[in-house]
Amino acid sequence: MVTVREHWWTIALGVVGGLVLLWGALIAALWLGRPDDLSVKDALRLLPDLVRLLKRLAADKTLPRGIRVRLWLLLAYLALPIDLVPDFLPVIGYADDAVVVALALRSVTKAAGPEALDRHWPGTPEGLRAVRRLAGLPA
Repeated sequence: MVTVREHWWTIALGVVGGLVLLWGALIAALWLGRPDDLSVKDALRLLPDLVRLLKRLAADKTLPRGIRVRLWLLLAYLALPIDLVPDFLPVIGYADDAVVVALALRSVTKAAGPEALDRHWPGTPEGLRAVRRLAGLPA
């Protein structure tokens, strides 16, 4: 009879392999769910204004609590040094952040309305048009 102690490495290898497959599936889902017109370069250029927008939206007491919680979780994800795709990888390292922000903006905009974006946007009108595109709204 074979015991778990004798084949611990097989179990560990199976767990690691399963985690790698799950990570790959998450990356594929993020990539497939990205907005069609999402340019990572444009999203990175807007990052400082986007972070300020997200903070302002998360602090807005007129928005439902669920939206604010989502926004605080998004800000925590962006602040964490651990990402789905490590940031030190060229281009794709920040692509997951851009896709996650775009998906969160679409979700928030659907629930809070585009007026919330317009009201809290801290940047230029051109930047707001780009953010509206990221959120799936007409510019």
